[in-house]
Amino acid sequence: MKPTVNILDIAVSDLGAAIEFYKRLGLDFVRDQYMPDDHAGCDLPNGVHLMLDTDELRAKTTARWTPPSQGRTFLAFGFETVAEVDAAYAELTADGVTGLQEPYDAPWGMRYATVTDPSGNGIDLYANLPAS
Repeated sequence: MKPTVNILDIAVSDLGAAIEFYKRLGLDFVRDQYMPDDHAGCDLPNGVHLMLDTDELRAKTTARWTPPSQGRTFLAFGFETVAEVDAAYAELTADGVTGLQEPYDAPWGMRYATVTDPSGNGIDLYANLPAS
């Protein structure tokens, strides 16, 4: 058996804040018509569906689940240029988003930075470094 991974689900403490945060990174979430206060989804270009579920919904649907004290999920958003990574990090942190790692040139050949979404999940921002 080889299952297909085609859905990612992120538990969030505030659905509205999460939707607004991810909108700044180019993702358009649609609230579920049956659970508009607890669930939203976004189709990604690569065929993956990204979902946001509130802590309340996750607790109702998953026995023995409790929200973690810090996020454990990291999503990586790729940018075309190093300057875009730096600008995105500066804009987000200037608006109060928590920065975990200022932009730096990583040894694996990328400009890398990390912020958190409103629920504390890690959001990596990266671009390939120019060839030297």
